[in-house]
Amino acid sequence: MALKKSELYSSLWQSCDELRGGMDASQYKDYVLVLLFIKYVSDKYVGVPYAPITIPVGASFKDMVALKGKSDIGDHINKWNGSIHRTPFHLANKGSIHRTLFLI
Repeated sequence: MALKKSELYSSLWQSCDELRGGMDASQYKDYVLVLLFIKYVSDKYVGVPYAPITIPVGASFKDMVALKGKSDIGDHINKWNGSIHRTPFHLANKGSIHRTLFLI
């Protein structure tokens, strides 16, 4: 049986409410957006040379999931968020003369 879109949305909403607990929704979104960002850049850029965003070894979303249940998970995530950074434009485009010339 196929899942209806409205049922999926309802289930996701209930899950988010459970995870949020007593935290204010405006504060909760900050945590969720950071996790979504880390997931996106991890999927897209981990191991990609000259990527516009550098994900250090041990700071991917997969590494975060491995910390599930540990008491110091928040400290690790905060440290990793500070280690993810943009790669300077000239390094991100190394070897891509066409792209570099187009942007000049």
